[in-house]
Amino acid sequence: MSMITNTLGRYFAGRFVVSALGVFAGIFMLLVLVDYIEMVRKTSGLVEVSAVTVAETSLFRVPQLLEKMMPFCILIGAMTCYLALSRRLELVVARAAGVSAWQFIAPALASAIMLGIAATAVYNPMSANLRELSKRMEAELFGSAPGGGVQDASGFWINQVNSDGQAIINAARSEQQGVRLTGLTIFRFDNDYRFRERLEAQQATLEEGRWLFKSVRRYTLDAPPVEQDSLSLSTSLTPAQVRNSFSTPETVSFWQLPGYIRSSESSGFATAGYRLQYHKLLAQPFLLAAMVMLAAAVSLRFFRFGGVQKMVLSGVGAGFLLYVLSKVTEDLSKAELMHPIASAWLPVCVGGLTGFLALLYQEDG
Repeated sequence: MSMITNTLGRYFAGRFVVSALGVFAGIFMLLVLVDYIEMVRKTSGLVEVSAVTVAETSLFRVPQLLEKMMPFCILIGAMTCYLALSRRLELVVARAAGVSAWQFIAPALASAIMLGIAATAVYNPMSANLRELSKRMEAELFGSAPGGGVQDASGFWINQVNSDGQAIINAARSEQQGVRLTGLTIFRFDNDYRFRERLEAQQATLEEGRWLFKSVRRYTLDAPPVEQDSLSLSTSLTPAQVRNSFSTPETVSFWQLPGYIRSSESSGFATAGYRLQYHKLLAQPFLLAAMVMLAAAVSLRFFRFGGVQKMVLSGVGAGFLLYVLSKVTEDLSKAELMHPIASAWLPVCVGGLTGFLALLYQEDG
């Protein structure tokens, strides 16, 4: 514990945090650039769209993408930090002064856990809110034309049946976890399942007992198209049901996940995805600490011994295998073949034990 709080420990912790944040910022800029180029390609046919709006949309989309890469940022940052310390012989001096590898790894482990707590409690809600804002901006960019055309086997679909008959709703984009939809096409049928009409609307909002559509164009078999400013369609769907149908666990902030889990259980919906996301966020600080252990296991070799390149490649390979393991357990959990707690914590245990055993063999074996 004294190593974490003394001057040398603060120095090692500071070097690690700077390296990790540097890698994080570099990947962030790269993702913003790539996403901006893709958004420019998509909006090339929209003359009225400004470059600033496209840049803001890309900027708000990237934080959620970067959240998935955070363990790799920690892994690469820790490897960079320890390789730089070894190259400048600072680790040699520390060892000569009687400081063991476990002691100068402890500050990085504590820093990784603190970064993980901040990522779960602060960064995740911020990225979820920015993703919702980016969806709203995308709707403004691409939803200027009423309806936006029929979306074949794409977008979001709702099938509802009430006293007026059946209505199949297709939305190109969803906001606020399905409460607000844009780019809609609605197929209406009577009680005998005969086609009645097709509607196209620019946007729809779920209110109590009804869908309220705006900028509507109605198509029937025996009349020309008719345009209306608004149209209401009765529904028995509740915001909780629509929210569970349209929202993905990744777009729900950490603090809202318990409420989503309770509402899904009361509505009879599957909760495996939400539970998995919740436990993954709880395990995130320890996953980042496991990445530090893996990085230390492959980065503490002295440069004069050689073989550093192979060790670095093995560290990158271990991180990739850990990512594959997390994706496999995630898919098993969503298919309800594995408990969400086991799925979320298994990669943490495997990564942490692998790094611990490798360090134990190198330092004390």
